[in-house]
Amino acid sequence: MIYAGVKELLDEKLEEYHHAGFIENDPVAIPHMFSKKQDIEIAGFWTAILAWGKRKIIIDKAKELVRMMDGAPHDFILNHSENDLRPFSKFRHRTFNGEDALYFIHFFRHYYSHRDSLEAAFLEGVDPSTTVGPGINGFYRLFLSLDHPQRTQKHVSCPGRKSACKRINMFLRWMVRDDDKGVDFGLWRRLKPAQLICPCDVHVGRVARSLGLISRKQTDWAAAEELTANLRRFDANDPVKYDYALFSLGVEESGELAKR
Repeated sequence: MIYAGVKELLDEKLEEYHHAGFIENDPVAIPHMFSKKQDIEIAGFWTAILAWGKRKIIIDKAKELVRMMDGAPHDFILNHSENDLRPFSKFRHRTFNGEDALYFIHFFRHYYSHRDSLEAAFLEGVDPSTTVGPGINGFYRLFLSLDHPQRTQKHVSCPGRKSACKRINMFLRWMVRDDDKGVDFGLWRRLKPAQLICPCDVHVGRVARSLGLISRKQTDWAAAEELTANLRRFDANDPVKYDYALFSLGVEESGELAKR
């Protein structure tokens, strides 16, 4: 049961946090360094995948990757030499290492040699009646379709493996929402905000359960779907905008703005 006053509370917190000032201290600041679509996609996807732990460290590590790509991700991906790859072998962020970084570059080079936008990679099985769930499953298969290190599989999740897919859903929010506040990019047009699933991790899940937005005990794909279904009752066209509000309530609960 959703508790009384929840929509009012979420709308209040949305207004408080959903503005351009949010960008500077959030991982979304990294794709905001760019104006070219492919640069935004590459920097955004890679940053989202690294987005666990303290936000300052996430931002610093993503900036390190951008520097190694000479500040031009798309051009680097398509035109790098073998010598250019050497610094990536030493890259580390928590369990993400150089072997993973080199595969990401390998995948991006193969993909962008044939496609103009990463949006196409998330469209398999998606139609106006579905959420992005089938598309994330399709992307997972595509991403791992090249010869890859076994260890790299753990860095990209999918609903088919019961994951909540928090980082992928955050990336999709960045790319799909047409955001009049200037935080999300709205670069992609074939996927719609109404099809998105709310990013859900243990912090958001805890807040959502306290508000009656999730009844499921596990923080998995089914919980993320349940959360999003309840948020659609407040805004059917853009339920995931309430990610900002749930995040802000999680910050107030933990007292640590640095953690996401």
